[in-house]
Amino acid sequence: MLRNMFKKTYTKLEPERKSPEEGRQPEIPEGLWRKCNKCRKPIYVDDVKQNFYVCPKCGGYFRVHAYRRIEMVIDEGTFEEWDKEMPFANPLNFPGYEKKTAAVKEKTNLSEAIVTGKGKINGLDTVIGVCDSRFFMSSMGSIVGEKITRAVERATEQKLSVILFACSGGARMQEGMVSLMQMAKTSAAIKKHHEAGLLYITYLTDPTTGGVTASFGMLGDVILAEPGALIGFAGPRVIEQTIRQKLPEGFQRAEFLLEHGFIDKIVERKDCKSTLAKILLLHNPEAAMAADAEKKAEASDRKETVSVMAEEVSGKRGKEEKSSRRKRRKDAEADFTGFEKTEEGKKPASAWDCVLLSRRNDRPTARDYIQSLFDEFMEFHGDRYFGDDGAIVGGVALFHGIPVTVIGQQKGRNTKENLKTNFGMPSPEGYRKALRLMRQAEKFGRPIICFVDTPGAFCGMEAEERGQGEAIARNLFEMSDMKVPILSVVIGEGGSGGALAMAMANEVWMLENSIYSILSPEGFASILWKDSTKAPDAAKVMKITAKDLKKLGIIEEIIPEEEPAVLENLETLTGIMSEKLTGFLDSMKTMSGEEIAEARYQRFRKIGA
Repeated sequence: MLRNMFKKTYTKLEPERKSPEEGRQPEIPEGLWRKCNKCRKPIYVDDVKQNFYVCPKCGGYFRVHAYRRIEMVIDEGTFEEWDKEMPFANPLNFPGYEKKTAAVKEKTNLSEAIVTGKGKINGLDTVIGVCDSRFFMSSMGSIVGEKITRAVERATEQKLSVILFACSGGARMQEGMVSLMQMAKTSAAIKKHHEAGLLYITYLTDPTTGGVTASFGMLGDVILAEPGALIGFAGPRVIEQTIRQKLPEGFQRAEFLLEHGFIDKIVERKDCKSTLAKILLLHNPEAAMAADAEKKAEASDRKETVSVMAEEVSGKRGKEEKSSRRKRRKDAEADFTGFEKTEEGKKPASAWDCVLLSRRNDRPTARDYIQSLFDEFMEFHGDRYFGDDGAIVGGVALFHGIPVTVIGQQKGRNTKENLKTNFGMPSPEGYRKALRLMRQAEKFGRPIICFVDTPGAFCGMEAEERGQGEAIARNLFEMSDMKVPILSVVIGEGGSGGALAMAMANEVWMLENSIYSILSPEGFASILWKDSTKAPDAAKVMKITAKDLKKLGIIEEIIPEEEPAVLENLETLTGIMSEKLTGFLDSMKTMSGEEIAEARYQRFRKIGA
């Protein structure tokens, strides 16, 4: 019976397939079946609703009504709508505008193209605004601009975050320049909210174009987007008509913007609430500390529950794991003979040995340290100007319940990963992404922890075209007086200005087998001695080891490596780091922002004086 109903419904949805002999159409309950506007296949409405209004067959996204979106995101029973009814405005006395607006209101049961208000997401208060495309394609008229501005102003007064779900065809033509002025008005309100040190998140849905893109849509501290959403200033048809060219596949889609550095993350609709909740938590120190305490209590309970079982199997398994770790370390060191045996264990015999160790592809990367040291890491992307550089990884995380910004220069372990990360050599957009995240950290009062590991900044032609020197200089300039603590840890290679651009810090630490240098020993030997084969001799005279640099006052701490750093002993290394990092943050708690910035200035001022 169900199969027959399916066949008949499919026929009803696609009348072009109906034969004349079929006769009268069967009566089917209204809204039971629909046709996906992407794959054109019939789908059961309840299945779509349960799948967050995403086609269960092709994954295509349906546009969501404002109140349904709020139901998906806001905790049940907590939404308080603001400015629901506002007087109609027709600033140009545009003919027929009032009548058409009344018809749209009746059809959609909306008073305007956006719903604003206050609610909770996983218990955390926030102000929310959701555009609805059914109302004049959510174009931004004077009432839309006024509702957004009022919501942002109230959020500023109440010291609340703001989340705006953008969807728009642009400015409302019937209101002319009055509509255009809403771009300026909403942006000015968001600037005041920003200056108050409050969080602003935008979530771009399909489509977000025109004046909304060029105002409140792209001003978020964090910018998220739905998969496949059309996002751009000028619409595709306008662009094609202007340049007389066919646009490439995927142009102006969310994935295109992520690749080009304009958004932080693409978030599937099913993950929207959990992602927003996590971002809010990472920007709420009190809630983060409470969540951390709860997590530790749960972990303690689990540990007690399994301790007896663990003891029963730990003997034999422990011996096997220990033997396996020894074998892996032995294999990893098989091609390296430059060690001398000391009481502490194996240590590099020379500066050149440190160079070789710092470059090993089995050495832990920035991402490894971030995952081991911090909780709830959320990575953000893009410099907001040109692209997203894989050589820089960064975002927000928790350290013992304290929100921190973490940024690292990322290398790969194989050819595929190294192509993605450009062998750890950042381009200008990488340094600009790092600086963007640092500025956010300063806005929200978060400490900054940087992991340095690069042979140097990328020196290709395209890097010069996009301003590599300016990008590095700008980082040094801006980091010099940031009013939050900055700690940089050299975990591998610290090559030249490309490393320094992330080491303008209150303190700089080095792993024992890492290096920090004016340029590579090979380059040094080539320039001074015209012979790159003398790199081992250059490494010795350059004073690039942690021990040498501590004597020179260039760094403050050395993280000991009882054995060369590999993933197997990462937990030991991060345990030492964690203890020292706790001490560093504690020492900064008593200092004002101005004192932190001045201490950083004086640190560099005395070097070489």
